[in-house]
Amino acid sequence: MNTTTEKIAPALRALLERLVDYAGIYPPAALPLETTVANYSSYQSGEFSWMLRWLVVGSAELQSVPKSLDGCISLLAETDDSRAATLETKGVLEAKHPVYCEVAVSNLEQLDAVKASGCCAKIRTGGVKQEAIPSAKDVAAFIIACAERRLPFKATAGLHHPIRAEYALTYEDGAPRAVMHGFLNVLIAAAFAWQGEKNIDAIIEETDASAFTFDVGIKWRGLALSADAIKDARQNFMHSIGSCSFDEPVQELQALGLLPKTV
Repeated sequence: MNTTTEKIAPALRALLERLVDYAGIYPPAALPLETTVANYSSYQSGEFSWMLRWLVVGSAELQSVPKSLDGCISLLAETDDSRAATLETKGVLEAKHPVYCEVAVSNLEQLDAVKASGCCAKIRTGGVKQEAIPSAKDVAAFIIACAERRLPFKATAGLHHPIRAEYALTYEDGAPRAVMHGFLNVLIAAAFAWQGEKNIDAIIEETDASAFTFDVGIKWRGLALSADAIKDARQNFMHSIGSCSFDEPVQELQALGLLPKTV
């Protein structure tokens, strides 16, 4: 890939800036809340803090989250809360904070109601069972539908890995394996869709990491985007990914030579 371990390509930095909503309490990590909070606080002061966005918790856990993290929380709840930065819901909600409303890939017409409500959308891109992983075609259809509506969204679940491939579905020994979506695939497909590209299925299906190159822009098999176009897409369209791991995405990007190794 077109980077070195000494420098992060500007286009890649634009793609990954404030990307990860850390959801350590949720499967497959399923860490204790205390551990998750400690991890998040550590990541906030770490070398890759620029990739970190919010801490994801549910309303049941909120009272045990330190007040020092107020304004850094993405809260899974159906009512607003002053401590949250954003909310993640199953239905449309009027709130003072940004709301990400989950929409099933089989029910894309619901995006109209999400758009009309002023909420953002949310797609679930995986899970701990193979049947929880939507097809590349379905993910592409969701992204295109959001782009056509100029509707921002976030993606969550099953996005621990940069590139689409077969991975273990959990961290248990002998865990079942399945082809999982790559977060670089999803991000880059969304950035192209935001600029008007309709044929993004193949980007989501890409399994060759070397097909993506990063420098002052991003290139994929003859298509190209500038860093400014990527910044635009990240700010106004593809807001974040939810992941139960922060270390794993960083480490796998390092293994690909895209991020510098931690000293």
